[in-house]
Amino acid sequence: MQFTDQIGHTITLNAPPQRIISVVPSQTELLYDLGAEVAGITKFCIHPPAWFREKPRVGGTKQLHMDRIDALRPDLIIANKEENEKVQIESLAQKYPVWTSNIRTLEESLEMITLLGEVIDKKEPADTIAARIANGFTSVHPLTPQIPVAYFIWRDPWMVAGGDTFINDMLQRCGLRNVFADENRYPVVSLAQLAASGVKLVLLSSEPYPFKEKHIAEIKEYLPDADIALVDGEMFSWYGSRLLHAPAYFNTLLNGLR
Repeated sequence: MQFTDQIGHTITLNAPPQRIISVVPSQTELLYDLGAEVAGITKFCIHPPAWFREKPRVGGTKQLHMDRIDALRPDLIIANKEENEKVQIESLAQKYPVWTSNIRTLEESLEMITLLGEVIDKKEPADTIAARIANGFTSVHPLTPQIPVAYFIWRDPWMVAGGDTFINDMLQRCGLRNVFADENRYPVVSLAQLAASGVKLVLLSSEPYPFKEKHIAEIKEYLPDADIALVDGEMFSWYGSRLLHAPAYFNTLLNGLR
């Protein structure tokens, strides 16, 4: 059986995989919700809690421990173009089937779910989850007119989500116009740049940097009139089955901004 992933790489499997290693947190949770079994995960794969406590860990998304992966003898590795290091994934692909996702939009996340369902012989539950997510997003009521927003993912240096990210797609679906949409990936910005951007709303993500209330005051010094809020980063950046919960979260957030 041959399967092509989202970066155009084709893998061959002789049977449905039984020893899967997932090196992407949001896809680890998806595998659980699909009823799959995994042999290993990363230290950032916090959902589901039972797997986080019990499953062998193979390092972090950016620093995989190859010896631990080898010891687990995987018959499939699930990776992501952005979250994992290219050199490590290419090295693993020399020894194991590696299926890599590449996701910047909701549509690409739905494609990933259905394609992965075929790879691991869980097509029916995958199609069901994808359909539920797509239907859920029809209930999101975006703000009109759009609010200029900046979405921070890191501090020291300050980093925001650019226009070619999954986060940007989620912002757009909420009626939030990313003032840094012309930038690629996750650019470093100064608070002075932020103040000059015309932003009216600043969102501070819970991950990968754990923003807290104390960080709001730092930005308030530059933007005394802007709204600043802490948000659940998983809802904006996890592109697996966590998306089942995103529409309700977004509507609650947006109702508070209206």
